[in-house]
Amino acid sequence: MSMPFEERLRAVARDNYHDRHPFNIRMHQGELTPDELRRWIRNRFHYQRHIPVKDALITAKLRTPDLRRLWLRRIQDHDGQQPGEGGIERWLRLGEAAGLDRSLLMDETGVLPGVRLAVDGYVNFCRLGSPLEAVAASLTELSAPDIMRTRIDAFERHYRWIDAEGLAYFRGRQSQGRRDSKEALALVLDWARTEGEQEQAVAALTFKCQVLWALLDAVEVGERPVGDDGPGERPPRGERSFGGRP
Repeated sequence: MSMPFEERLRAVARDNYHDRHPFNIRMHQGELTPDELRRWIRNRFHYQRHIPVKDALITAKLRTPDLRRLWLRRIQDHDGQQPGEGGIERWLRLGEAAGLDRSLLMDETGVLPGVRLAVDGYVNFCRLGSPLEAVAASLTELSAPDIMRTRIDAFERHYRWIDAEGLAYFRGRQSQGRRDSKEALALVLDWARTEGEQEQAVAALTFKCQVLWALLDAVEVGERPVGDDGPGERPPRGERSFGGRP
């Protein structure tokens, strides 16, 4: 018997989420050096700052004022309704709490190439895909509240040199992630009526999981030359796994 559609979506978000990536595991176990943590904060910010960009592209695809108002709130969550507010500002404060100047975070020239490619791929997916695909890709948020709880606990236990006020982004995303994933899931379940549409939605969510993994792959390697041994060195491609598959 085939798995019901909603269960398939939840399984993809659960089994392929980037909380299983070796870099995230090391982060949550307190094994990252300050430089590694700062590298993640800096490069992850490149993804954060593009969230309202992809949400603007999704908003433009929605056909009714009610749907556009619903999705517009996501842009406001990240950009804020006025200067000094929103998720992007809170991430900048996280960077400052970790010892990174916000001008460094705002400078895109230092972003790792693999991170740039992953983020560009996701933004272009939302630009070129159907509304169903773009909204389905956002369903990684089904797993976001859990990773935020784990991350807050890890930072408070292992990275006490980061001021607790810098964790405001993670705290806020717990409730936002639950709200946003509930709304997006309702849309996807309503729109994906045929088997073909359901397969598109599952593929879109799988792709988004791969984007998040690719981003962490790049951060894990950092700027080390290929073949350089050291902590976090990636195993050969044939020995790596994604979502439990070789």
